[in-house]
Amino acid sequence: MALAVTPFGIAFGVAGAKAGLALWQTSGFSVLVFSGSAQLAAVDIVGRGGAVPSAIAAGLLLNLRSLGFGVAMAPSLSGPWWKRAAWSQLMIDEATAVGSAQSEQRWRRYGFVFAGVVLFLAWNLSTLLGATAFAGAGDLVHRWGIDAAIPAAFLALLWPRLASVDQRVTAVVGGAVALALVPIAPPGVPVIAAGLGVAAGWRARRREGAA
Repeated sequence: MALAVTPFGIAFGVAGAKAGLALWQTSGFSVLVFSGSAQLAAVDIVGRGGAVPSAIAAGLLLNLRSLGFGVAMAPSLSGPWWKRAAWSQLMIDEATAVGSAQSEQRWRRYGFVFAGVVLFLAWNLSTLLGATAFAGAGDLVHRWGIDAAIPAAFLALLWPRLASVDQRVTAVVGGAVALALVPIAPPGVPVIAAGLGVAAGWRARRREGAA
């Protein structure tokens, strides 16, 4: 999992350098935000001369999915507020997928925290590598397909969990909606609109139950 994150972290480091960010800014972005897609969207907007509020808005839209992750993991992450605040920094797709795959609450928490910490370290180290050793790579990231590493890793984690018809319908419809909107919608909107897949999955479950 850490190996899958590394190329994507390098890609962000390269993007930060191309956008004119200093090394400390690029690295600090990964430490404080730690959300691959939101970071890349924000840096892309800034690199194209966009306003900072636009970059922040795009990042917030892309990270709205973390609200759902928090609801799913909340029962397993009980504790004092400071501990929950620290854990919230690890609320990313892969950590949530690993944690929610466990059946017992303690193992859900262990899987979430372990995966989150490993990915946090790998992401930040690879960001540094991308912003220094690969700063002049240019289009190398896109030519090698490095920017597709994280989505592919997340799909590999998600696919085994699509066991029922309604789950498959939700995934397919949500993915189709997002793909259709990517060329025409602002960053973040396709991710939110993909939530329409839940309605399709709910209808599929009702039909399956009525059959």
